[in-house]
Amino acid sequence: MGRRPVVAIALGALLAVLVAASAPSGNSTLVTTPSPVAQKSPLHLSLTPVDQAPAVWPAEPVTVYATNGKLTQAALAGADGTPVAGTLAADGSSWTSTEPLAYSRSYSLSATGTGEDGRAVTATSNFHTITPDNKVAVVTTPGDDQVVGVGHPITFALDEPVRDKAAFERAVSVTSEPSVPGGFYWFDDRHVHWRPAGYWPAHTSVHVRAKIFGKDFGGGLFGQADVTTNFTIGDAVITEADGGSHQMTVSINGQVARTAPISMGKPGSPTDNGTYVVTEKLAHMIMDSRTYGLALDAGGYVTPVDWATRISAGGIFVHSAPWSVGDQGYRNVSHGCINASPEVANWFYNLAKPGDVVTVTNSGGPTLNPQDGLGDWNIPWDQWQTGGNR
Repeated sequence: MGRRPVVAIALGALLAVLVAASAPSGNSTLVTTPSPVAQKSPLHLSLTPVDQAPAVWPAEPVTVYATNGKLTQAALAGADGTPVAGTLAADGSSWTSTEPLAYSRSYSLSATGTGEDGRAVTATSNFHTITPDNKVAVVTTPGDDQVVGVGHPITFALDEPVRDKAAFERAVSVTSEPSVPGGFYWFDDRHVHWRPAGYWPAHTSVHVRAKIFGKDFGGGLFGQADVTTNFTIGDAVITEADGGSHQMTVSINGQVARTAPISMGKPGSPTDNGTYVVTEKLAHMIMDSRTYGLALDAGGYVTPVDWATRISAGGIFVHSAPWSVGDQGYRNVSHGCINASPEVANWFYNLAKPGDVVTVTNSGGPTLNPQDGLGDWNIPWDQWQTGGNR
């Protein structure tokens, strides 16, 4: 009983201390921890190719990227001081070359910028481009700005055999308006064609780009130079020559323009059946059978001919043949060409353009070799899609 007041006093004293400790005081000081000051980073420049790179592909862009700051200038030049053009991004984040380099050349790249810390930084790279064992050039048809017929394939003639054909195909783009699906077919290692599944629509615009420079086509072979061409498909002129009826019907954009009598190859030298494409026109020429192996003493000939429209590399023409007018419409008497009267041949000559289609039926001959001129259409589409000698 006598110890309870002592406990009460002690508890009261403790409470008083706690209250005093929690009460504000006019002399108290608020202690705070200061926030750390953000450190500003120095500029980092990333140059590609890296310094001393020994075998750079010249078609790949040269780049500079900046982090923790801005790029203010960059310069690329060959060993002789010739500058290479490039573009600096508006936000200073990068620089990219805008023209290709050359094979087997040394280059110097210099870049300068300012970091977040306000300090200037410069970086350099010196490198060398590859030296190909060999280079390949390409020639394409149709030519730039040419107007051609609906049957004209796009041809690529290479001056060196290509081993990696898939790489070549990836380097080529074909775009058109309207868009037309198509594909490549390799006749051999140096000749590849691209054509649509069916004839081009009339009045199509076509753009072809063979971006082969700097591309590796296998075996140390690299592309020599890019090639571009833009051409237009004209009216759809399609001729049907029938060796049975001895008639030739010409349609323009689906409408029959004219039907005329003709004479094709006689039984001993029948005209090949199949689909031909116009490739050349000669107002006057000398036809010489010896050019395809028929001697004069074996029934050959050397004959002046007018209004000759070539439809095969092997020498098949639609041409004027005044000597066979009496046979035209009745019988086949030529050595393989399509004979027409001078007036009909002249009319056809003036109408025809490279790429126009001539189909021959009922001639009694074999099917035209697809490699005879532009005989591409004699290869069915499902076979064409296999790529040929790919």
